[in-house]
Amino acid sequence: MACLIAAPCSGSGKTLLSLCLTALVRQRGETIQTFKVGPDYLDPQLLSLASGRPCRNLDKLLCGSDWVQRSFPWWGRQADHCLVEGVMGLFDGRGPGLEGSSAELALSLELPVVLVVEASRQAGSVAALVSGFRDHLASLHVAGVVLNGVSTERHQALLSEALAAIAMPLLGVLPRHPSLNLPSRHLGLLPAHELEDVESSLEAWSDLAERHLDLGRLLPLLEPPPNPGPAGHSQDPIRWCLKQASPQPQPRAQSQANAKVQPVRLAIASDAAFHFRYPEASELLAGLGLALLPWQPLADEPLPAGCQGVILPGGYPELHAAALAASGRSLAELRRAAAAGLPIYAECGGLLLLGEQLVDDNGGAHAMAGLLPFSARRGALQLGYRQASPLADGLLVRQGESLCGHEFHRWELQPAGLRRPGAEPALWQLEGWGWPQRPEGWSRPNLHASWLHLHWSGCAQICHRLGAAAAAAQPLAPAHAAT
Repeated sequence: MACLIAAPCSGSGKTLLSLCLTALVRQRGETIQTFKVGPDYLDPQLLSLASGRPCRNLDKLLCGSDWVQRSFPWWGRQADHCLVEGVMGLFDGRGPGLEGSSAELALSLELPVVLVVEASRQAGSVAALVSGFRDHLASLHVAGVVLNGVSTERHQALLSEALAAIAMPLLGVLPRHPSLNLPSRHLGLLPAHELEDVESSLEAWSDLAERHLDLGRLLPLLEPPPNPGPAGHSQDPIRWCLKQASPQPQPRAQSQANAKVQPVRLAIASDAAFHFRYPEASELLAGLGLALLPWQPLADEPLPAGCQGVILPGGYPELHAAALAASGRSLAELRRAAAAGLPIYAECGGLLLLGEQLVDDNGGAHAMAGLLPFSARRGALQLGYRQASPLADGLLVRQGESLCGHEFHRWELQPAGLRRPGAEPALWQLEGWGWPQRPEGWSRPNLHASWLHLHWSGCAQICHRLGAAAAAAQPLAPAHAAT
């Protein structure tokens, strides 16, 4: 059975160990399916690069328990090996409890835990740390420990004796090595497409795994999930998810039913500024028969001819503010799409593109699309799960629904954050553990824009509604043909 790679805290080496094992399996000519606990885009990009197949997020809060229980065995059984990288510390979740934590997921999927400990400044104390994590929750099985940042043979001997004294298996010792220094920025690790000499890194990670990990004990922990049997969750989770959220079918005229229907075309911003997407978002839309068209605002591309809707995912538009401001054709295309009534979905970084201006760290103001009345500048960190309650029926959400999303950014919006009398109403009310309730987002007949990242497997009704809104929109004519 697959294992969950966890740690006492972030920065301990979970991703490093996951990458080393994944690269090793690939170098041996075998396949591996990777998973990531929690709301994360950057670690999964690296794991996808190393494995050659999309990393899948397992998040009970964003996606629901049924999705997790179905998606893990479905995708896990399609490879020779399987591993799950945890999130933050082993017991860290929403608030002080286990909800949303790696430990909760390990218990629900019955996964053994491999604990990665950053031991560069420890000796005998590692025994107290590891025994505390092992004994904190008796129902959780810690299969062994991998030590990270061990500098000398003497240091390794000290740590090994300490773990032997508490009967904890030592599954490997990762040394200090240049290839294990993964660069990062304010939201986490660098995106996979920004890494230099990736092939050399993969070879180095594989070699480190071969030389420093106890593969005789680790590789059996990477076995794929067992077949669930006839009563288990054996249906494609994409199809299952769409079926669960499917609206009641509407009767169609016979002529319409027999007519050849052209697929609805959706443009998705896809470049170095906009790349925070879960793979299931595209798969769910494709499962509804929609055609997905990549669009590069950074290249100043026009929207694809005939598109009937636009998706603006998150990313790092702040790092490309000047280039985006110089992409006058792309910005004009967004304004033209909005004026034509095409549905537009934007979250986090995509929201920033819709404002009046984006102010960089040097104080330079860069004009954006101007569809929303705000100027964005660097602000306080906003991080955590949010429960969203729509304040009215909108393009993609309905009053009375409750959606769980995740917020992670360092931006403040002015003057839109001051909702003066007469200002347009917010999209929804957000609340999260330790955060006061607040209205947030924009809702217009053809616009849904918010800081909130959603995993559409947990709210697949959005896919149905976006598809229906796009189908009802007139396809966008080429820019030169517009009047």
